[in-house]
Amino acid sequence: MFFTQGIWPWVLFNAFVLVLLALDLGVFHRRSHTVSTREALIWSAVWIGLALAFNLGLYIFQGPDLALQFLTGYLIEKSLSVDNIFVFVLLFTYFAVAPRHQHRILFWGVLGALIMRGLLIGVGTVLLETFHWIIYLFGAFLIFTGIRMGLQKDEAVHPERNPVLKLLRRILPVSQDYDEGRFFTRHNGRLLATPLLLVLIVVETTDLVFAVDSIPAIFAVTNDPFIVYTSNVFAILGLRSLYFVFANVIHKFYYLKAGLAVILTYVGVKMLLADIFHIPTALSLLVIAIVLALAIVASVLRARKRGGETGNKQKEHAASR
Repeated sequence: MFFTQGIWPWVLFNAFVLVLLALDLGVFHRRSHTVSTREALIWSAVWIGLALAFNLGLYIFQGPDLALQFLTGYLIEKSLSVDNIFVFVLLFTYFAVAPRHQHRILFWGVLGALIMRGLLIGVGTVLLETFHWIIYLFGAFLIFTGIRMGLQKDEAVHPERNPVLKLLRRILPVSQDYDEGRFFTRHNGRLLATPLLLVLIVVETTDLVFAVDSIPAIFAVTNDPFIVYTSNVFAILGLRSLYFVFANVIHKFYYLKAGLAVILTYVGVKMLLADIFHIPTALSLLVIAIVLALAIVASVLRARKRGGETGNKQKEHAASR
């Protein structure tokens, strides 16, 4: 069980991730710039390709069961991470973050998210091994979250209510400008935090809230902490490029939240039934894929219909002049 047991798989995998992040920020994105859709699509393909290559390695060395668990967990986390994009768009708009600085925020946000999620996965693994009944709490929580997400109409973000942000503003002086994407700056010899640091803190705390939903969902697929961690990491690594792909069109995916709500509810039910009826991982993968596909197709059809209706109204208005 080379991939999932012992300390070396963890060491090698984390070293690999650190090398990727170093290349990302130090070589490919050394200078702040506005990420184009084409560049974001290329990077999305790279991150997805790396995840699938890792999945292939699991299949070859560990067999189809672990590979299927990884793929299902990766798809769950990848789909739930889309919900982060909704919030990131609102946060960057609220704080008026220039497009050229957004990649830097997301890079450090991802690095912090990897650390926090690693800790949460470790805690979750210990709890499940020590208190098996916690799986029922996880399941009930996911069902509650799914229903709440399905009923929630508007996404409201109130960064000013963030307790960590309030505390930071009390103890740390903040400058008025972003100072070319720096987190700290000096003014009259005084060290100040820039608003960019505040945005990063809000992004980190927001991701922590999302992690509380997504990590229990992956535990419904596998109890192997290494599979939970690696599927989470690969999904998070691709979140930045996914943001730049969907940032300008995410509002058109009207039914995506409903699809995510169904997925969370399904995973919650799966956890509640774990000791009564085992739902095969392959079936879960199929259900999640179908729900996502239906949500995306329905959203695209709705957007086209509304676009056609808008075009007809404009023509009628022009003809009436």
